[in-house]
Amino acid sequence: MASVRGCPVPDDRLYEPEQLLWYRRRDDGLVEVGITAIAVAMVRKIIAVTPKRHNRPIEAGQAVAVVESGKIVASARTPFAAFVVESNDDLLDHPDRVNRDPYGTWVVILRYDDWAAVEARLVNADAAAAAFEQRMVEENFRGGCEGP
Repeated sequence: MASVRGCPVPDDRLYEPEQLLWYRRRDDGLVEVGITAIAVAMVRKIIAVTPKRHNRPIEAGQAVAVVESGKIVASARTPFAAFVVESNDDLLDHPDRVNRDPYGTWVVILRYDDWAAVEARLVNADAAAAAFEQRMVEENFRGGCEGP
């Protein structure tokens, strides 16, 4: 497993470093999407997560969730069109689950018409770790998962 400043980057999923999201394709072909430990570390604490509602199509570049911390309100966007099969509405009342277990807490489950095109855009854990480290340097972020 790769890691960045004490933040894990599990090998069993793919990443979209710009949005700080992870993607894991399930056996049924659907794709779980979640927020990385790096995102949590960089904002210090997520205080609200509003997933896109289920049973809705989304366009390429559209938000799958809105994420709030004391520092930011940001849209988490997917690079390709998809259909939201399921939303983790439990996060509306318990956003702290992302802080405690970012890789065990998915935000939405998507169905992509062209998973191969999406997969080609995403990167593995080692490439993601390098991109996350570079972003931390560019943003002068001195912390990590081990503390500020």
